[in-house]
Amino acid sequence: MSPRVTEGGQAPPPPTHPQSPGRHRRALARLRRAGLTARQVLANLGLLALGSAIYAVGVNGIMVPHGFFSGGVLGISLIGHYLFPVLGIGLINAVLNLPLYLLGWFHISRRFMLYTAFGIAAFSFLADWLKISPLPVKDPLLAAVLAGIICGLGSGIILRSAGSGGGLDILCVYLNKRLGLRPGVTSILANAVILSFAALLFSLDKILYTLILVFTAAKVMDAVITGFNQRKSILIVSDRSQEIAQAILTQLHRGVTFLQGAGAYTGQQKQVILSVVTLTELARVKELIFGLDSRAFVIINDTLEVLGKWHGQRKIW
Repeated sequence: MSPRVTEGGQAPPPPTHPQSPGRHRRALARLRRAGLTARQVLANLGLLALGSAIYAVGVNGIMVPHGFFSGGVLGISLIGHYLFPVLGIGLINAVLNLPLYLLGWFHISRRFMLYTAFGIAAFSFLADWLKISPLPVKDPLLAAVLAGIICGLGSGIILRSAGSGGGLDILCVYLNKRLGLRPGVTSILANAVILSFAALLFSLDKILYTLILVFTAAKVMDAVITGFNQRKSILIVSDRSQEIAQAILTQLHRGVTFLQGAGAYTGQQKQVILSVVTLTELARVKELIFGLDSRAFVIINDTLEVLGKWHGQRKIW
């Protein structure tokens, strides 16, 4: 087929296909996502490494010198190490985690398990090779509390990542998915068996100190996971809801949401105010409310965690 010829006998120039602005934007978006993904991976690995190092300090610096135990796979590892000191805690931990890791790989999330593999390897290595002198705490009760603080901090940092340090958590998730067993119940039963076995082989006093350690670690871990992001949520029922909402917005610079409510007795429609403030702002917000409406009805609740604008951002790793 011959090319089309214009007047004058010359063929027109070949059509050009300029790249659209939308294509440029999509390419830049892909590059940004790739960079964000790389930062997320590095952040996750950093959290896992840091948390494992802190946890290893708690184990080698306090738990082992005082003969304390723990729940889960680490508890079994400590029992094995106390019975056969030639076996390192990290080595036993890695071997025991292998079947659990395979279980998680095929039945949970492979992305989660890839991070978990790094967490298991990091802690197992550090538990055997991070040699530190016992921390100078003689009293076993104080040692149990300090070990709980250190290990809880390490666990919380690990669990703020997209992975874990392995252990019975994998089994708990699997049994929950397959059999509907609650993870908390599974964890309590498994740890009760491990600690009971340790009590038969060793001193009961050590197990009681271990319970203090585990309780302290759980409280510290919860604080780290929520990022110390606890707030107070407030429900306000008032005939002057618009003025109160405006005062909260302009003077406290906190968000306000109107909920539609009605009195069950009077049937009167009301705008119920929902807001979230910090503990230090609580006294001021009460002063604002009752300064505008002395008959306002106010409910104040503790919140475990608040995520969103001005309060905290969810980490998506």
